[in-house]
Formats: sequence, structure tokens, C-alpha cells
Amino acid sequence: MPGTITIRLPEKLQRDLEKIVKAENASKSDVIRDALERYVALKRFQQLRKRVLPFAEAEGLITDEDIFKTVS
Repeated sequence: MPGTITIRLPEKLQRDLEKIVKAENASKSDVIRDALERYVALKRFQQLRKRVLPFAEAEGLITDEDIFKTVS
């Protein structure tokens, strides 16, 4: 069941949101929902990366390049 959240935005952010809404012919809810979904996905990724980092470092996988070389 969808919930409702009320937020307060600074005026500049409100203006920027309005521009995006008009340019994309979308609703404010759609734009904010999309942004929040991306933010949550990024945070989940960061948390997972933090948990596996010690294991990767133990295998000598320090940089993204190290990982790409190993995977390729």
C-alpha cells in the first residue's frame, strides 16, 4: 500500500524540480520517487561494498581495475 510523505524543499530545489517536471512531462511524485529509488540503491551498494572490502583486499583486489582484470 503506497504511503504519503511530506517534505520541505528549499526554494531553489523546488524551482529545479519544477523545471524537470515540465521538461519530462512527469509528476513531482514520479521524479522524487525515481530519485529516492536511485539513492536507496546507491546506499545499498555502498553498504555491500563496505562489507566485502576486507575480503577483496585480502585477495589483493584494491582498485576497480584489479577487479576488472580478475573478472576478465
